[in-house]
Amino acid sequence: MPHRHLFTLSTIQSQITAIILFGLIIIVVGGSMLEQRVGNDYPMLDIDTVDTYADRVFALSSILKTATLEERDVVVLAARRAGWDLTLQPSSLKTTFTTTSPAESMFEAVVDFLFAPDGTQTPVGGWKTFLNGKRVVSAEVDEQTMLVLGGFQDTAFWNELLARGPHYLVALITLIVLFSSFAVRAITRPLRKIAAAAANADITSGRMIFEEKGSVEIVAVARSLNGMSDRITTMIEGRTRMLRGVSHDLRTPLTRLRLRAERACEGELRDMLLADISRIDSLLRDSLRYLRDDHNRETAETVDLASMLQTICNEFSDIGHNVSYFGPNRLPARFKPVAITRAVNNLCENAVKFGSNVDISLSVVAETVVIEVADDGPGIPEALRSRVLEPFYKIDAARSVNSTGFGLGLSIVSEIVQGHAGTLEFLERQPHGLIVRLKIPLRHS
Repeated sequence: MPHRHLFTLSTIQSQITAIILFGLIIIVVGGSMLEQRVGNDYPMLDIDTVDTYADRVFALSSILKTATLEERDVVVLAARRAGWDLTLQPSSLKTTFTTTSPAESMFEAVVDFLFAPDGTQTPVGGWKTFLNGKRVVSAEVDEQTMLVLGGFQDTAFWNELLARGPHYLVALITLIVLFSSFAVRAITRPLRKIAAAAANADITSGRMIFEEKGSVEIVAVARSLNGMSDRITTMIEGRTRMLRGVSHDLRTPLTRLRLRAERACEGELRDMLLADISRIDSLLRDSLRYLRDDHNRETAETVDLASMLQTICNEFSDIGHNVSYFGPNRLPARFKPVAITRAVNNLCENAVKFGSNVDISLSVVAETVVIEVADDGPGIPEALRSRVLEPFYKIDAARSVNSTGFGLGLSIVSEIVQGHAGTLEFLERQPHGLIVRLKIPLRHS
C-alpha cells in the first residue's frame, strides 16, 4: 500500500514531509531568536524602516486632520525641528510620484519587491514611491492636502532588510541545508552507488549486484535491477547449456564421419575430408572451451603472480619459443589463478604464432597490477582492436594468412579480465609488433 510507509520515514515522500515540518520549526524558533539578536525590536536599537516611517506619517496625519491651518504649521515645524523631513503638500503632487529611481540598484528593487512591507495602512502611491528621485512616504490629511515624509537615510534600505530578513534568511538557509543533505543522503549517494555497481557488475558471479538499502523507492529500483540481472544470468546460462549440448552432441557423429572417410575414401579426397573434419572438431573443442565458465566459478586466492608468469614462460621456452619474463621475482596477490593462467597462455599462444620474440612483463602501478605480453609480429590495426575481442572474429590478413584457430582466445582473455574488474588494452610496439596490456586493481583482487 502506498500509505503504509508514510509515517515511517521509509519513503522519499515521507522524508520530504518530515524535512518541511522540521524546517518550519527551525524557521519559527530560529527566526525569532535571530530577530531579537540583530535588533528587530526597533525602539531599543533605533532601527528605522519603511514601516516605522509610515507609522510616523499616519500618526501625524491623524492629528493634523482635526487641527486648524495654524496648528498644522506649528506641528509640522516642531517635527522638522525634531529632525523629521516633513512637508505639507497639495494632493495633486501625487501625480508626480514614481515607483522607481535612477539611483536605485537592481538588487534593492528586487528585495523591495520580494519583501514588501506589511503595514495595516498603505501610504499614498504605495509602499515604494519616489519624488524627484528620492524615497518618500505620504499620507492624506484631507482632500486637498497630504503629509510627505522624506529625508530617508542611506541605510534605510539595509535597515529594512535587516528588520525583515531574519525569518527569510533562516528559512532560506534551513531549506537549502536540509534539502541538500537529504538529496545527498537519500537520492544522490544511493544513485551513485547503483551507477558504480552497474559499471563494475559481473552478472556471472552469482552475487547480488545492487545493495537493497535506503528509501522504499531506492530499494525498489535496486531490487528491480537485481531481478533484471538474475533474468539475464538465467538467459545466458540457458543458452550456454544449449550450445554446450549441441557442441557435445556433434562430437559423436563427427567421429563416425571421420571413421567412414578413412575407410571409404582414398588419396587426396580422403585427406581433404579429414582436414575439414579436424577443423570442425577443433571448432567444437574451442567452442566448448569458450563456453566453459570455470573462471567465473573459480574462487580468488593468494598466489605468487611473478612465479606463475615465470612458469608460463618456461613452458613455452621448453617447446622452442623465445619467451622472456621481466619483472619482480615475487609478487603475492589475490587472483583466480586458473583464470589468469588461461588468459596469459592465450596471449602467449597468439604472440608466438605471429612473432618470433615474446616478452612478458609484470609491474605494480598505483595499486594496479600491470601484465604486458609483447611480440614483434605485424600487430593489429587500431581500427580493428575492439573487434578482435568479439567471439569468432578473425583478422588473419592483419596478423597472418596461415592463422589457425577460430577467434576465441582474446574473447576469453577479455572476459577473465572483466571478471577481475580490470581492463585490456592494445598498444603499438616499436619498431613493430603488438603489446597487450592487462590492468587489474589490487583492491579487487
